[in-house]
Amino acid sequence: MPAFQIMSGSSPIPTAVRVFAPTAATSAHAHVRSMADYHALAARALAQPDAFWAEQAGRLSWSRTWDKVSAWDFNQVDIKWYLGGKLNACHNCVDRHVADGHGATTALIWEGNDPAETRRLTYAQLHEQVQRAANALKALGVRKGDRVCIYMQMIPELAVAVLACARLGAVHSVVFGAFSADSLVTRINDSGCKVIITQDTGVRGPKQDIAMKANADLAAPKTPSVEKILVVRRTGSSVTMQAGRDSWWHEALAAADAECAPEVMDAEDPLFILYTSGSTGKPKGALHTTGGYLTYAAFTFHYVFDYKPGDVYWCTADVGWVTGHSYLIYGPMANRATVVMFEGVPNYPDYGRFWQVIAKHKVNLFYTAPTALRALMKEGDTWPAQHDLSSLRLLGSVGEPIKEPEWLWYHNVIGKARCPIVDTWWQTETGGIMISPLPGATPIKPGSATLPLFGIQPQVVDEQGTVLEGNDVRGCLVLAASWPGQMRTVYGDHPRFVDTYFKRFPGKYFTGDGCWRDPDGYYWITGRVDDIIIVSGHNIGTAEVEGAIGQHPAVAEAAVVAFPHDIKGNAIYAFVTLKTGQAASDEVRKGINLKVRDILGPHAAPEKIQFAEGLPKTRSGKIMRRILRKIAEGHVEDLGDISTLADPTVVESLVSGRQ
Repeated sequence: MPAFQIMSGSSPIPTAVRVFAPTAATSAHAHVRSMADYHALAARALAQPDAFWAEQAGRLSWSRTWDKVSAWDFNQVDIKWYLGGKLNACHNCVDRHVADGHGATTALIWEGNDPAETRRLTYAQLHEQVQRAANALKALGVRKGDRVCIYMQMIPELAVAVLACARLGAVHSVVFGAFSADSLVTRINDSGCKVIITQDTGVRGPKQDIAMKANADLAAPKTPSVEKILVVRRTGSSVTMQAGRDSWWHEALAAADAECAPEVMDAEDPLFILYTSGSTGKPKGALHTTGGYLTYAAFTFHYVFDYKPGDVYWCTADVGWVTGHSYLIYGPMANRATVVMFEGVPNYPDYGRFWQVIAKHKVNLFYTAPTALRALMKEGDTWPAQHDLSSLRLLGSVGEPIKEPEWLWYHNVIGKARCPIVDTWWQTETGGIMISPLPGATPIKPGSATLPLFGIQPQVVDEQGTVLEGNDVRGCLVLAASWPGQMRTVYGDHPRFVDTYFKRFPGKYFTGDGCWRDPDGYYWITGRVDDIIIVSGHNIGTAEVEGAIGQHPAVAEAAVVAFPHDIKGNAIYAFVTLKTGQAASDEVRKGINLKVRDILGPHAAPEKIQFAEGLPKTRSGKIMRRILRKIAEGHVEDLGDISTLADPTVVESLVSGRQ
């Protein structure tokens, strides 16, 4: 693990914290209706964890009940759940709903890149397509335990492919559709995938004919495990098809039998591998298993989103990320939800697209990322005002802590001050949400993840691993006990799993995040513990400075990094995007500095502030800080690979505007 410092002497939250209690209307119909109910459930889960998690597993259909609920040891780093249990994830997400008479329920609403494109699949239609796809994969030689790479944009066939793999017991590895051929090669070779499922070309916003099959073609000669490529015709663009290796999805499904029995899987059999980038080195393949992961995804979706039958739910995440796995496919469909799947972007054909989709499909539950909210907030309130958002009853946030300005905008402008906001903390490694408000019970403080879900045991520890008891403590966030959704290993490299997550604090899972547990026991995620800038001996968290800058009324978004300073050792360099209509000026720069000084103190004030039209982000919204560090340090001649950025052109603008 990299060296780190624990932040001290400053607060990650606004100086005056407002608390938003659940409305009476929300509490009256919620699954958990009060804090008394929350504490009672949490106490039961803590006192009788196996009984509690057995109850949650009862949400699923098992072909064989487990012999033992759990057997885990963080010291030996050996984790197992529902030992001896048998089930199939696809059966739980599709078949059982059809068998129970709900085949006519809409499973998937697909909203295309073009607002005129919409498709709907009922659970019965999804059932048939998944069975045909599974048989098509069988015809290509795919069997239980084989790995399949899915490299696609957000089209319905992506969901079908994921579920078809689960049906066969094949381990799917979804690679984000914006990744390059080289990224594809790295992930395929690490997991030894036998088949690639892709599409001809993709569309996203104004971008047409995004290379998909062409990238798979570039990767294939460098991936000796790949035997076949299955291609979905999305755009009709001309692509090269290699005889004997490549086949069309629509032809393969048409030729396939319409019935395919689901493979009986052990609870600990792998379900998927999902690669998450480390700060250095090759990506880590997070391996999740069938019984525990699906139980946890179903359980968290039910409680956090307060799901009720008939709700229309929209998670804007790409299935290339874990949020799309857990809260677009597995969690919602295990609960028989109607899910919106979106191919486009929030600003195409205009900045009202999100709100147009909500109005069009009467979305009730909406889950998105703060980075998207900041971009839309920047454009003002006129775009959402043009659309009927009255169907909304719950809003969610994921990907990073949501700061107070965008939280308040989300609450007031989008939710009309009546929708609870669930600000969820979790990771690829956790498989599902760990800390979150419950909409009918938890009083919310904007920016705080609030309290752990039932059965989750977070602790705050100091640099020596000593558990910090009580409230108003700051340190590293660890988890003291396992949970069913926990990843089991890094695929093919268990020592890396041990070193990354268990070595620093033996006997505990180290999240890598800093945390402040406030005087009320609420958890505030203060950022990665290695995202610390030491200025004149002060340990300053980047998230704290960014949050303080964001409280200036002209600011839409900010990112800060360190750069060398002759006197201070390091100083803070801030990249700041202003709201639309706000002009960059020395007065605004001075105001930002004063705001940081007021909230955090003079030691945290940026030495340099560069105004920017945009920040270098991946398509998932993650800011590429390594690029910003190099720009701040003046090392602009070697910025590394920028091909995975959502908009690589912002880099040139940042370099030219360097302070």
